[in-house]
Amino acid sequence: MDFRTACEEVQVLRNAGEEVTLTVSFLKRAPAFLKLPLNEDCACAPSDQSSGTSSPLCDSGLHLNYHPNNTDTLSCSSWPTSPGLRWEKRWCDLRLIPLLHSRLSQYVPGTDLSRQNAFQVIAVDGVCSGIIQCLSAEESVDWLQAIAMNISNLTKHNIKKINRNFPVNQQIVYMGWCEAREQDPLQDRVYSPTFLALRGSCLYKFPAPPVTTWDWTRAEKTFSVYEIMCKILKDSDLLDRRKHCFTVQSESGEDLYFSVELECDLAQWERAFQTATFLEVERIQCKTYACVLESHLMGLTIDFSTGFICFDAATKVMCSDGL
Repeated sequence: MDFRTACEEVQVLRNAGEEVTLTVSFLKRAPAFLKLPLNEDCACAPSDQSSGTSSPLCDSGLHLNYHPNNTDTLSCSSWPTSPGLRWEKRWCDLRLIPLLHSRLSQYVPGTDLSRQNAFQVIAVDGVCSGIIQCLSAEESVDWLQAIAMNISNLTKHNIKKINRNFPVNQQIVYMGWCEAREQDPLQDRVYSPTFLALRGSCLYKFPAPPVTTWDWTRAEKTFSVYEIMCKILKDSDLLDRRKHCFTVQSESGEDLYFSVELECDLAQWERAFQTATFLEVERIQCKTYACVLESHLMGLTIDFSTGFICFDAATKVMCSDGL
C-alpha cells in the first residue's frame, strides 16, 4: 500500500457515514516483519520455506544463493521454476556495532558488580548493544572470548596500518580499552573507561582511541616506559571484586590501578609492556639522572651495557668505576 492509496482509503472512511462494515482477510503464514507476502493459494512458494516460525532476527525475504549481492525481498511472481536454484534465509541487522576499538563490559558501569552470565558491547562512538543475557556461564565466556578475539585481531591489523606512517622508534606496540579505578573512593563511579596505548618510549592514557596524529599530543597522561613499573596483581592484592587487574607506578610515586575484562587481555597487556620496555631500553642504551649524594649534586648514569656510574655534577669526577 503506497501513501496515495492510504490517503484515499482514509477519505473513504471519513465519508462513509456513522456505520462502516470492514472485511478483514487473515494471512495465515505471515513471515516476520511481513516482508514476504505468502498466501495459501501461492503454488510457487517453496515448501521448505512455508513455515511461519521465522526467527525475528532472520530476514523474512528469500534470496537466491547464486547472487550474493541480491538482498532485495522477492515476491511470489519472481520465484524461479528451475529445479537447480536453491533458496536460503539471510540474517538482517537489528543493530550493527563495529568491533574495531569497541569494548566489552561484564560489570555494572562504574562498579565492581559483575552481571551474571551477561555482558554488553560498546562501540567507539558510544553505540551500545544493550545487555546480552546468556543461558549459562559457559556460553557467556564463549561469546566474550570470541568477541574479544575479533576485537584483538582488528586492533592488530589497524596497528600495522598506522605504523606505516611512524618511524621505527615510534611504533605502536599495544592499544586497547581497560577500566581505570578512581583514586577518590567517594566518587559514584569507582571505575571509568580508559584507552591505553604503548607507542615508542611512552605509555599513553586517553579518554578515547587516538585517530589522528594530533590526538597523540592530547593524551590525558604520558609516561616513559623505562621509568614506570607495571605489576600484575594477585587475588590477594585486589582492592575489590574485579578480577584481572594491574597497577602502573610512575617515577613520581603515583599509582594507577586498572582492570581488564578477561585473563587473555591481562596476558596480552603484560607481553606488550615487556616488549615496549625491552625495545626502548635496547634503543637508548644509557640514561643519566640528576641526584643528591651527601648534600652534593651528583649525576647517575645507568648504562644497560656497563652498569651504573655516579659522578660529581660540577667536576664530572666519577665517584666509582661502577656498581
